[in-house]
Amino acid sequence: MSEIVGIEIPNEQMKYFYTNKLNLKKNLTVIVETEDGLRFGKVVTDIHPIDNKKLKEELYIVIRIASKQDYEDNKKNEKDIKESIKKFNSLTKKYNLEMKLQDAYYTHDRQQLIFKFTSENRVDFRDLAKDLASIYHTRIELRQIGVRDKAKKISGLGLCGQKLCCSRFLDDFSSVSIQMAKDQNIALNPTKINGLCGRLLCCLKYEEECYKECRKGLPNVGKTVTTSSGREGKVVSVDVLKRKYRVETPFGIEEEELGSIK
Repeated sequence: MSEIVGIEIPNEQMKYFYTNKLNLKKNLTVIVETEDGLRFGKVVTDIHPIDNKKLKEELYIVIRIASKQDYEDNKKNEKDIKESIKKFNSLTKKYNLEMKLQDAYYTHDRQQLIFKFTSENRVDFRDLAKDLASIYHTRIELRQIGVRDKAKKISGLGLCGQKLCCSRFLDDFSSVSIQMAKDQNIALNPTKINGLCGRLLCCLKYEEECYKECRKGLPNVGKTVTTSSGREGKVVSVDVLKRKYRVETPFGIEEEELGSIK
């Protein structure tokens, strides 16, 4: 068993960290270890015990409860990053780079200065990185992100009326294909199957396995079949979840049912 706690890092979704046996309470500010390095964050949940076997991946840890000096360092980082953003935008214009900045931050110890940007194409930013490194004397990372990452950061409400899955709980983006929408008999209307990011809805992936299982044995629309009454006809519609399909025969429409999967 381990103890975990939810930590919110500025401009990022809440993530869980090992408590490192620290006495943590909501609204405490802390220093945490992340894939980028040390970050400043705030505790937003109570401590939860959890069976290690239930964890899908190894978590990072809370390093310490933030001190007064940590708080002052974070305020300085927040102030300095505003100037860094201005410099970044100025240099992209200088080099005529089509880069739209989405986020920028220092790691808490200022070992890294990270810029996240979107662009329609691959960008050669070597000169930009050299200039930034010479100005700020720290490791510079320029990270191109996709439109889904952008939606995750900005957030919003999906077609379901709830906060976007990507900004609520998704840690990575699984591949979503148009075939998933077809399998689920969803009209291939971009306004119905695309999210705010303009890409196919992530939730199409959630029920894909269920639809694949339910579709077993069902004919495709347009296929010629023989009904249980012995009449031949063409399949005109399929209800995957109810495992039923309708067949147009010379004597009218007949409904066939395969029954549930055991």
